[in-house]
Amino acid sequence: MKLDSLIEKATQYEGNVVAVAAAEDEEVLEAVAGALKKNMASFLLFGNSEKITQILNANHADVASSDHLTIMHAETAALAAEMAVKSVKEKKASVLMKGNVPTAVILKAVLNKEYGLRTGSVLSHVAVFEVPNFDKFTIVTDAAMNIAPDLSQKAQITANAVGIAQSIGVEMPKVAPIAAVEVVNPNMQATLDAAALTQMNQRGQIKGCIVDGPLALDNAVSIEAAEHKGITSDVAGQADILLVPTIEVGNALYKSLIYFAQAKVGAVIAGAKAPIVLTSRADSAESKLYSLALAICSAK
Repeated sequence: MKLDSLIEKATQYEGNVVAVAAAEDEEVLEAVAGALKKNMASFLLFGNSEKITQILNANHADVASSDHLTIMHAETAALAAEMAVKSVKEKKASVLMKGNVPTAVILKAVLNKEYGLRTGSVLSHVAVFEVPNFDKFTIVTDAAMNIAPDLSQKAQITANAVGIAQSIGVEMPKVAPIAAVEVVNPNMQATLDAAALTQMNQRGQIKGCIVDGPLALDNAVSIEAAEHKGITSDVAGQADILLVPTIEVGNALYKSLIYFAQAKVGAVIAGAKAPIVLTSRADSAESKLYSLALAICSAK
């Protein structure tokens, strides 16, 4: 499966609107322009209107006057974040995107009790990878939000990832809670949590997926490795979702896939009332576009 298919799928939905907080950012506006050219969505750009217009006219004059682009002035990045979040809350937009604003500032607006996008669930990062020589998506969670999630948080992180997987066509995703070994070891908390998540899934506490673990990374993604170790499982060697035990594991795996395996990626924050695109300056324009497509698909 290719991430380009998500762009195609996103364009098939009508009425997509993305609210961008502090849009006065060249890299973000490059992704916005790319999405406009593919007719993926309309955009509400909140921020310094003079700077936004200047960047668009200088770099994307072909879309600067698009009917699918609305610029709304905000004096500060914090106000832009508040306005963007409110636009989603009021259903004027279905996706929230981070611009030139600190992550902490936009998340503060998202979690605001009066106008935010709280659902009572954990917010978690869900990354969908197109890995060379793999014939399906590899989903990694959580590589950016939750530092050392406990069992309850891992269950919610799993549910968030399952929802994203189903939105892109993986109807019954297979979830592998990753650990250093594939057996339960009382001295390794990751293996205890993995076993508990497996049991929770079997008892219907975690729905819409198949969970089996603990599994080491090789046993999760390689049928040959699983067979070599004598592991019989519906998930081993066929995992759609890799649930990592800590943010360090997730972050290293995420960046290893990009820099060592040349994988392509799109990612969103799930668990709020609408998907959130938190782009990084290190992300390629292509990755930002995939993230937008993923967010639009999951919003539907």
